Amino acid sequence: MQERAVKTTDDAIRLVQESGLSHFKIGLSDIDGIMRGKYMRKEKFLSALKSGLAFCDVVMGWDSNDILYDNVQFTGWHTAYPDAQVRIDPTTCRRLPLEKGPNGENMLFFIAELDGRAAEICPRRVLHRTLDRARDMGFDVFSALEYEFFMFNETPKSVREKNYRNLETWTPGNFGYSVLRSTVNSDFYTQLIDMTEKMDMPIESLHTETGPGVLEAAIAVDSMANAADKGFLFKTFSKALAEQHGLMATFMAKWSAQHAGQSGHIHLSMRDRASGKNAFFDASQEHGISTKQRQFIAGLQRYLPEFMAMYAQTVNSYSRLVPGYWAPLDATWGIENRTTALRVIPGSDSSQRVEVRIGSADANPFLALAAALGSGLAGIEQELTPDPMVTGNAYTQTFPDHLRLPLTLWEAAQRLRRSDTARSVFGDPFVEHFAATREWEERQFRRHVTDWELARYFEII
Repeated sequence: MQERAVKTTDDAIRLVQESGLSHFKIGLSDIDGIMRGKYMRKEKFLSALKSGLAFCDVVMGWDSNDILYDNVQFTGWHTAYPDAQVRIDPTTCRRLPLEKGPNGENMLFFIAELDGRAAEICPRRVLHRTLDRARDMGFDVFSALEYEFFMFNETPKSVREKNYRNLETWTPGNFGYSVLRSTVNSDFYTQLIDMTEKMDMPIESLHTETGPGVLEAAIAVDSMANAADKGFLFKTFSKALAEQHGLMATFMAKWSAQHAGQSGHIHLSMRDRASGKNAFFDASQEHGISTKQRQFIAGLQRYLPEFMAMYAQTVNSYSRLVPGYWAPLDATWGIENRTTALRVIPGSDSSQRVEVRIGSADANPFLALAAALGSGLAGIEQELTPDPMVTGNAYTQTFPDHLRLPLTLWEAAQRLRRSDTARSVFGDPFVEHFAATREWEERQFRRHVTDWELARYFEII
């Protein structure tokens, strides 16, 4: 049986039993979208496929640097970090072309997710509950993710030795859409393309962006559930491939003040389950925008400021949101307008969609997609009407205060915590936990003195 043909637990059991591998690999998303996982011996793994497994719930109780939160209720020293229930999703089975077992067979990998009480805060489960909401409303949801990421001639050891300063980018200069660069470095490009094909997360397009060593990969459209998995896998395994080549890739939102930030754009559409037609397309309306799409846009716009922490989850995310660097500053929308937060892309029944341009590459794909879908569905449920469409350069225009986006992670966390709609869509346990983790992240930043502060104030103030 081919791994992508696995649809049930019994299918997965049969594939594992037929395999010559002694161990198998699982990975799950922590709150930041970092893949946490382990190898499991065949007998243990087969048992876990049938009955689930236990995983220390500290993976939801620490930050991206494994420092324990001191402000969350779900887990901590007060609960003594017990095991959480975990289920393995058999439909996510893939081969890892980067990793072979002792017998030369490519490693088998599965995505897992938190279960039981922990499912309330599990990012993948948050998205799937939002997708259930869409299905109950009569919609199937489709999405595609685009990621920008910088590449460096560095290693995990060398960046630490350099204290993350004076890093050597993979290629020099600004050279967007360069055929020269992709030809000279074709070995990496072709291996990245081959890996994503074999792992069923195909890249629809891959090219250099403007900036030294920066690439943009557009992952092909799929159901939103699959698109989220593919984004999650792409960020981890593209970094693994880079390091196998003596390179490093970063998806942080903005690594240098001299260069544009790195986006994680979301393309999104919905199809009516009864008719099979694109719910966003109405040929009789201007730009093909159906009533449902207009309401969906209104929901995105209305709740983008409240859900901002789910699109921009790190302190660094907000360094990207400055004028003139291809990152929107207000909850605006326009037709084919890349200066607005929401870009409506008119087309046909097969292509009419909306692009959410606010997200950065560092976002957890499960949470960013849940935020986009949840807010759009709320717009339909509440029959909202969007603010007037923006034409021209949104960066040079002034908008009402209710469209202003949070400027810091702390502000974004407070907006999320106070949002009744977020609590209705995502649940109180998730909102409380996630908002607390973002407050923690901001507090960690405030403990440090930046190079900018030293250069600005050390002598002169």
